[in-house]
Amino acid sequence: MENKPTMDQKLHRRHIKRPPAVIYPVLARIWQLMYQKRLGLTFEYKINPKEIKGPFIVVSNHASRLDYIFTGIPFLPHRMNFVAGYNEFFRSHLAMVFRLMQVIPKKNFVPDIYCMREIRRILKGGGCICIFPEGMSSISGANQPTSLGSAKLLKSSGVPVYATHISGGYLTSTKYCLDERRGKVHVVVDQLFTVEELEDLTVDEIQEKLHAHLCQDDYAWNKKARAAYDGHGQMARNMHDLLYKCPKCGKEFTMHGEGNTIVCKECGNGATVNEYYDLIPLDDTCVIPETPRVWFDMERKAAAEAVKDPDFTLIEKVQLGMIPPYEYLKNQATSEIVGEGILTLDKTGITYRGSRRGEEVELHMPIAQLPTYGMCTDVSRFYTFFDGEFCEFFPEGRTVGKWLHCTEEMHRHMGGKWQNFPDAETRYDSM
Repeated sequence: MENKPTMDQKLHRRHIKRPPAVIYPVLARIWQLMYQKRLGLTFEYKINPKEIKGPFIVVSNHASRLDYIFTGIPFLPHRMNFVAGYNEFFRSHLAMVFRLMQVIPKKNFVPDIYCMREIRRILKGGGCICIFPEGMSSISGANQPTSLGSAKLLKSSGVPVYATHISGGYLTSTKYCLDERRGKVHVVVDQLFTVEELEDLTVDEIQEKLHAHLCQDDYAWNKKARAAYDGHGQMARNMHDLLYKCPKCGKEFTMHGEGNTIVCKECGNGATVNEYYDLIPLDDTCVIPETPRVWFDMERKAAAEAVKDPDFTLIEKVQLGMIPPYEYLKNQATSEIVGEGILTLDKTGITYRGSRRGEEVELHMPIAQLPTYGMCTDVSRFYTFFDGEFCEFFPEGRTVGKWLHCTEEMHRHMGGKWQNFPDAETRYDSM
């Protein structure tokens, strides 16, 4: 098969076109019928999308796996080329739809010349682009800083930028549990930048305004909105994948979420999670943060302190998953297991030592090149790209949340470019 082109080569030889004029609106209306009433989806229009003309870019906060629906529907009849994670194009249940809808692949959190070239091609041809500048759907229920280069792309585009702002999307489809929970999703449609504003503003000023628009904490939002979500009796299921550190005894990986309860197996500290995602302490002795996002950030602060130790090291046995070169992944898999070994994080970066397709290898990425990880579905594994090649890691323990925190905070501590929000300590508390 040496002369046969790989699926990656075929993908990068494609010239992306605008989505088909007939099929795109038909699929969009089908998705609207499937989800709008079912998920309590409402729209608030500060502009009339039907009155605008292309080309343009739409940006949105990335609340959940369903954001293409929440963003695509209000901009009908415009046909948008969405930008999606490169690895999703090799999953059999998505590949045909992605090809049909002319979705543009992007290797998340690393430079991708092909993606930028195709975006410019579509805009130059009068088309419209939709991007989610955070790079992946929300992990915690709140947004993270945008991927490096987002503001620069907008400034150089030469087209107006419109925006959606999604509230409740994460609570409908969380990162720790893959079920869909009926409740409420509210989408605001507005304009973010005119062409003239993009010309006048600096990249840093564009970045600041982009951050301000994307800012969203679904848990804080629902303290006011009080939308009830149907968690099917499993509001806390797998919540420990994110909330892994007990706020009372300080032990890690002792929390367990099942049904509507999350509890520490070491000291009994815990809470029930109601239909509003309120955390209700089991008794008066329990120490429980105000919301899951506050809990998540408590863990982040602990990680930020831990990585300041020059000798800090995080080590775990993992399985290595990769994308097959010549065939699609089936059964909604995100990779195929091709080896196992030891993954290490320290101030130099991450290193994988172990097997890969029958050979012993050592893969290393400097921490300056590793701002964060991608997560294809839930919080059971994470991925990055070594020399442009997709590598997914399946830890032996339920430790993905800690790997995420420690890697991001190590990158920041060592002077990496992807820093946290300037007001990260207080920004969510004021919402």
